[in-house]
Amino acid sequence: MEEQSKNKISEEEKQHHGKPSRRKGGLITMPFIFANEMCEKMAVVGFHSNMISYLTTQLHLPLTKAANTLTNFAGTSSLTPLVGAFIADSFAGRFWTITFASIIYQIGMTLLTISAIIPTLRPPPCKGEEVCVVADTAQLSVLYIALLLGVIGSGGIRPCVVAFGADQFDESDPEQTTKPWNYFNWFYFIMGAAVLVAVTVLVYIQDNVGWGVGLGIPTLAMFLSVIAFVGGFRLYRHLHPSGSPFTRLIQVAVAAFHKRKLSMVSDHTLLYFNDEIDAAISVDGILTHTKHMSFLDKAAIKTEEDNLKSGQIPNLWRLSTVHRVEELKSVIRMGPIGASGILLFTAYAQQGTFSLQQAKTMNRHLTKSFQIPAGSMSVFTTVAMLCTIVFYDRIFVKIARNFTGLERGITFLHRMGIGFIISFIATLVAGFVEIKRKQVALEHGLLDKPHTVIPISFMWLIPQYSLHGIAEAFMSIGSLEFFYDQAPESMRSTAMALFWMSISIGNYASTLLVTLVHAFSAKPDGRNWLPDKNLNHGRLEYFYWLITLLQAINFVYYLWCTKIYTYKPVQVHHSKEVNSPVSGELQLSKKNLVDA
Repeated sequence: MEEQSKNKISEEEKQHHGKPSRRKGGLITMPFIFANEMCEKMAVVGFHSNMISYLTTQLHLPLTKAANTLTNFAGTSSLTPLVGAFIADSFAGRFWTITFASIIYQIGMTLLTISAIIPTLRPPPCKGEEVCVVADTAQLSVLYIALLLGVIGSGGIRPCVVAFGADQFDESDPEQTTKPWNYFNWFYFIMGAAVLVAVTVLVYIQDNVGWGVGLGIPTLAMFLSVIAFVGGFRLYRHLHPSGSPFTRLIQVAVAAFHKRKLSMVSDHTLLYFNDEIDAAISVDGILTHTKHMSFLDKAAIKTEEDNLKSGQIPNLWRLSTVHRVEELKSVIRMGPIGASGILLFTAYAQQGTFSLQQAKTMNRHLTKSFQIPAGSMSVFTTVAMLCTIVFYDRIFVKIARNFTGLERGITFLHRMGIGFIISFIATLVAGFVEIKRKQVALEHGLLDKPHTVIPISFMWLIPQYSLHGIAEAFMSIGSLEFFYDQAPESMRSTAMALFWMSISIGNYASTLLVTLVHAFSAKPDGRNWLPDKNLNHGRLEYFYWLITLLQAINFVYYLWCTKIYTYKPVQVHHSKEVNSPVSGELQLSKKNLVDA
């Protein structure tokens, strides 16, 4: 019982004379968390968005080696969030994981900034037509150490910071007005605004002022993010880590396997329940029994071999509580829906590849003397995303609430579905824009001149970029809501890591798809859907429509997943008195049942 009390009420929330202090968490913590996220995201994006230019122009690495260096570290950084999530959920907690990971990231950024300032840590500048001197082993070691520290740091920050912010809103408190779904909208808006500043202002400074200043500003921003985050320590609602979640999941699977030959009990109330054992992993409420995947319920069947004695903890490798069985069921149920989002990120990835190549061939002048860089076209995606988030949070939810009766307007599964539809339209539109681009090139006799600007405005590309931004505002935030809400509370950092992993897999899937299309569409005369040298001779519109077709199939799969999906049922511990003479009464949460 001592452990239960420790996890439910932190000693820091009491005053010396035993009187309860102000409840922690809530809106008062948001300035600290949002200041941290804005500075951190500005730092990370400003640090990496133009790194390919730093490696090629300052360290004089060949383009292929520079690209492979960044992609290798980017691939590794998609794996480290799983490690960071495991550490946070198992023993360190989200606050300390974020704090130490941010410090590690800070050290890496500082190291690279110093290398950009001190001449001896870089090769000498190129002189005229002389062959550039490539960075030596010692100079590259500084780069690799800095990037490695960044990978380690991002592994702790990515999976924890979103979940930690959502933790500040206690849904078991009926007096709380702000909900986690509000927070996810605000968080993504702050993140998008920081990205917008990074890809415009910081990239401009790096290219036109200097790399010392261009990298120094993100480094300083990262330092300020750590200060801002730590500054709110006493205000935060800290949820204690409760041991390895993976161990518990494996224990359930092993116990179910041991008892696979047993007949299932006729009444689920005969299964093993123990609130004291589960107290540390069910602060927000106990998971109640569901009928699906009943073969796992066998892990909670009590037998004489279990030697159950009053007050004694059983061998959890042979007997699991219903709550722990339902944790595993929740994780299994989340998998198919989480996987459905991969293809959307595959479509989204084309903005930085073929859509960018389209932009390079088009007239991007706003005035006679100024043209938008092709690499800055993603600004339209970010702006569309930010506008959609504001519209969704301020207008759409209020209108939808009148029709659905749901406080959040629509469920996160509906929100994800809307994102899928808009992404489908985005790639469909992109194919027709490519046809128009090549038609203008044909009319002006420019099909055989890949480096000549075609007299067609870049504004033709704005719809596809904007639609991808709108789709992200629906799909990505909906996915964050889904992973956080439906994951067992002791595995929320791990769930956030799985979200970032799906983004990474989507990018890898894009690489695989491009490789396969390039290989199988090749003609004997050298023509290809995705040509290496002349986009005008390609069939990029076919590639876009292939992605559109795959997204249509994926959407049907998603609808099937949502049809069979069972929401996580939770019995909530109310911390305040609500129309009941007994404080702390167990009541069945209607949140998920209504959403369904």
